[in-house]
Amino acid sequence: MRQLIWFRSDLRVQDNTALAAAMAAGPTLAVFLLSPGQWQRHDDAPSKVDFWLRNLVELSRALGELNVPLLIRQADTWSEAPQVIARLCRERQIDCVQVNEEYGSHESSRDQAVAAALDALGVTFRSHLDQLLFKPGSVLSKSGGYFQVYSQFRKLCYSRLHRALPGLVRRPSAQAPLGLASDPIPTVVDGFPTPGQSLRQLWPAGEAAALERLRRFAEEQIGFYQERRDLPAKPGTSQLSTYLAAGVVSPRQCLHAALMINYGEFESGNGGVVSWINELLWREFYKHILVGYPRVSRHRAFRPDTEALPWRNAPDELAAWQEGRSGFPLIDAAMRQLLATGWMHNRLRMVVAMFLSKNLLIDWREGERFFMRQLIDGDLAANNGGWQWSASTGTDSVPYFRLFNPISQSERFDPDGHFIRHWLPELAGLNNKDIHNPAPLLQNGGGLFGALDYPRPIVDLQQSRERALAAFKSLPKLAPAG
Repeated sequence: MRQLIWFRSDLRVQDNTALAAAMAAGPTLAVFLLSPGQWQRHDDAPSKVDFWLRNLVELSRALGELNVPLLIRQADTWSEAPQVIARLCRERQIDCVQVNEEYGSHESSRDQAVAAALDALGVTFRSHLDQLLFKPGSVLSKSGGYFQVYSQFRKLCYSRLHRALPGLVRRPSAQAPLGLASDPIPTVVDGFPTPGQSLRQLWPAGEAAALERLRRFAEEQIGFYQERRDLPAKPGTSQLSTYLAAGVVSPRQCLHAALMINYGEFESGNGGVVSWINELLWREFYKHILVGYPRVSRHRAFRPDTEALPWRNAPDELAAWQEGRSGFPLIDAAMRQLLATGWMHNRLRMVVAMFLSKNLLIDWREGERFFMRQLIDGDLAANNGGWQWSASTGTDSVPYFRLFNPISQSERFDPDGHFIRHWLPELAGLNNKDIHNPAPLLQNGGGLFGALDYPRPIVDLQQSRERALAAFKSLPKLAPAG
């Protein structure tokens, strides 16, 4: 029976459930759909699309070693996917289409429509658990619902992992040649300009690069993860989120690498390993939330009562935040890191998100959308979960009265100002105290201090804090999310 594996966010040949299943079942072809119209609707970043294309080149090469041709087809939006996949199945006498599950309302609707179109042709559609450790709907509370509190979700996940650790899927052996050549991979897609070479060099494509990054982190850095993860000037994080989002590396591979360093322990042993595994489970948690509460993938707040928040329409302040001109050095340095690299340190994602949604009282969806349009590791579940956590509109979110002070956060996590100096060279000459809060140095009546081109703060922290608290206190007391 001839098989077709439809690659999506699983651009690898090792530990790939659908690929292994397809090649075990019969002669296999592969396809990837170019969907620029859909990607624009999803606010995917040009750097992210470029990363996909660069990884497709590496994937095609790896599939070539297995004698699996990679075909490229165009389906501008996912509404065209059923016709495109069905046509390919007719052309190549495909008996079964194999995919790895994706999550989100659009993804689910697309796959249901494709499965229906294939069923009409007598073609089987098989989906596999791959980008998660646990299938959504299998980790539930005692009442039978999806967890809304991470710590409870994590506890049950640990219990399940102790009983049965998800195994790695072996790389398939090469099949007999099919006499069909792979299609060329485009270097650019309409609507998504190619990012600069410096950004590309930060994120090399391919499984080899991803696994080497994982190996280095596990062997050299994970033991210090707990102490360094919040320090943006230190190489304390794995920076694997880009590869996880595109499926160039799997969460199973990450989990096994961490456990190997920690002698198989989940909740004891090295604190850095345990802390990093917890971060993998946060990623898992938000994917489950996406399935259990589909409104969050439709630009809705997880907590319905927060839909009534009186968000401000402040386009000038929004632009200043987006461009790194807020007048708060840590905020501006973080935003410049995002614009230059397509990535932002996780601690800083929380700080800048809370500043926008609370100090500026601008709708968190504005920030979520802007992040997706910049992030090379843009992932709906993680990005939405993080933004709603910071804005106190989401599941297990920070209490509404908790606001990160960007100055004290800067003093605590970048005490010597190394991160700020790197991204804001105009402040490099300030001492280690003033660099966190240069506002007192501003000249009376002017927007700049000295000869340095740096703006005044766009908001008073204390007044904006009181405004945010008042906004949340004004909300009607509605039923909790569920």
